[in-house]
Amino acid sequence: MSTTAELLKGAAELFPDEVVTQAHVRHLDLPKGAGRFALITLDNGLDHTKPTTFGPQSLANLNVAIDQVEKEAADGEIVGAGITGKPFIFAVGADLKGVELLARHEDALAIGKGGHDVFKRLSALAVPSFAYYNGAAMGGGVEVGLHCTYRTVSKALPAFSLPEVFLGLVPGWGGCALLPNLIGADRAVSVIIENSLNQNKQLKGEQVFDLGIADALFEGADFLERSLDWTAAVLKGETEVARPEIDRGEAWDAAVQRGKAIADSKVHGAAPAAYRALDIIAAAKNGDLRQGFDAEDQALADLIMGGELRSGIYAFNLVQKRAKRPAGAPDKSLARPVTKVGVVGAGLMASQLALLFARRLEVPVVLTDIDQARIDKGVQYVHGEIDKLLLKGRVNQDKANRLKGLVSGHLDKAAAFGDADFVIEAVFEEMGVKQQVFAEVEAVVPEHAILATNTSSLSVTEMASKLKHPERVVGFHFFNPVAILPLLEIVRAEQTDDASLATAFAVAKSLKKTAVLVKDAPAFVVNRILTRFMGEIQNVIDEGTPVEVAEKAVEPLGLPMSPLVLLELVGPAIGLHVSETLHGAFPERFTVSPNLKAVVEAGKRGFYVYDSGKPELDPEVAALLKQGDAVLTEEQVRDRVLDAVAQEIRLMLDEGVVAEAQDIDLCLITGAGWPFHLGGITPYLDREGVSERVTGKKFLAPGVASVPA
Repeated sequence: MSTTAELLKGAAELFPDEVVTQAHVRHLDLPKGAGRFALITLDNGLDHTKPTTFGPQSLANLNVAIDQVEKEAADGEIVGAGITGKPFIFAVGADLKGVELLARHEDALAIGKGGHDVFKRLSALAVPSFAYYNGAAMGGGVEVGLHCTYRTVSKALPAFSLPEVFLGLVPGWGGCALLPNLIGADRAVSVIIENSLNQNKQLKGEQVFDLGIADALFEGADFLERSLDWTAAVLKGETEVARPEIDRGEAWDAAVQRGKAIADSKVHGAAPAAYRALDIIAAAKNGDLRQGFDAEDQALADLIMGGELRSGIYAFNLVQKRAKRPAGAPDKSLARPVTKVGVVGAGLMASQLALLFARRLEVPVVLTDIDQARIDKGVQYVHGEIDKLLLKGRVNQDKANRLKGLVSGHLDKAAAFGDADFVIEAVFEEMGVKQQVFAEVEAVVPEHAILATNTSSLSVTEMASKLKHPERVVGFHFFNPVAILPLLEIVRAEQTDDASLATAFAVAKSLKKTAVLVKDAPAFVVNRILTRFMGEIQNVIDEGTPVEVAEKAVEPLGLPMSPLVLLELVGPAIGLHVSETLHGAFPERFTVSPNLKAVVEAGKRGFYVYDSGKPELDPEVAALLKQGDAVLTEEQVRDRVLDAVAQEIRLMLDEGVVAEAQDIDLCLITGAGWPFHLGGITPYLDREGVSERVTGKKFLAPGVASVPA
């Protein structure tokens, strides 16, 4: 058998670029004469913007530190040992860059085993061990603390989670086995499954304490000092740590069932990680930790060698890295300052935009519309939303007053926009209307002002074609709800110049949006793919497949909502309009569904009613549907839909709508909420063999979102 040190040495050789974490041991005398104490500090030598992680060499360093502490404990030289992190960061888990490089099951197994072998030594010391969660703690950072005898947490801690299931893994260094045995299965399911699948929801310090994960909660300012005082009191017997009795009966089984229901509703059985984690939690009911750790090792190795994890890491890298350096964006030094923003329109979308610009840019924002009543309603909406932020404690009274003061309305465009640097229109989606608006705005704005359109499908080039300065027009397409979906499709029209484009990217960054450069092609990226996807669903329904079969067919993709629920959210009239636009551009691939037309003409808001709390086909809609007699199975529907999407993506890449397949995935993840475990869509199409069947080749190179050969 290899020793832990040998295992980690072998793993470290596979991962030469690891950002290595040191484990510094220092000694101190505890207060109240409680005795000599060894404190391990995890630190990668970089500031808090580069969080501490555990790669193989980092684990080896912690192992060496524990060698020293273990000997001191056995020799009676110390009364206890603690572990903490550098300022603002405790540790944020395994280094995923190393995981991507693994190509063999045994190497993946070594990573799981190595982490367990090091961490579990903390619970086996001859003296009590303490974890002091001083800052951000995730994944392996949380787990190293779970192996300690006691834990304290800082009130200032901003983020604490076990995000593994979100990425396609399980908490594999003790999380699945230890957490339910510490806080009970139900709370553990909330942390490991529910929070993870809920867009990787983070806990704050107080919640960590309330859940029973930490035994004490202290203010951030003197957190370590207070933790050491508390440690002294525990070691001297002055403070007793009481933990609740864990219910190992029916409550445990019920918690696992609840976890399965959550996983089914989020991923529909399409991604294995949540189910593997629940199996380990179920087995941990008997409290046998060794068996639990072995199961974690196996699950970790299997998942590391599976496609979902590689897709999850790929998606994570897109959102964390590619999003910060948009492909094709001009040099940011060309961007011009934006000190005032104009918004044409005062409807719901325009008002959401006004709120976002005011909050993020903190510059004056002026709305205009065709009458004063609409303008007043728009400004009132923004002020009302700011009041809600105040009530939730997201802004203080002073900030709320300042933000409200920034947002105003004016009927006269010349007075409103005479000194604006950036004007965005959010009016009716009709070319003539938008061209007229731009002509009116161009006549009154300064020469340097950018004119942006929030169009979802119309040609930006055509919109700018009648202006004196078409070079300053740019597409700036947001996704609804604006406050939640991060994507911003930035459209370069044929005449758009670099300075205007650079300014648009700079504004997007200030708005904290994920900007992707797209060519001025019909419906750009997200709406084109979704319309093709939805169009194929509509086609099979029109041809005769029952609505529920068509809907259920795409469940294995684990999308955030079913196609017809999505249509309801977008609005059938908008869906119809985009399909008509695309049918005009590409009649051989995009259809206009007569049934969708009938639903819109009847004024229906969607296909479903929710009288029972669940979506059921509206009888009035059912009466409108005219279907053929070609009935497909779920599998046939799924093949048709995926084939259509693969064909459309290949055509978009050939047309140069975006730089690479990666941008299509980034758009679908951040603009349509497509799951991380799919990696957007192209890794899934590659993995399922659809890409090659339809287009003759894969979208991504080997080793990108897949196990290296």
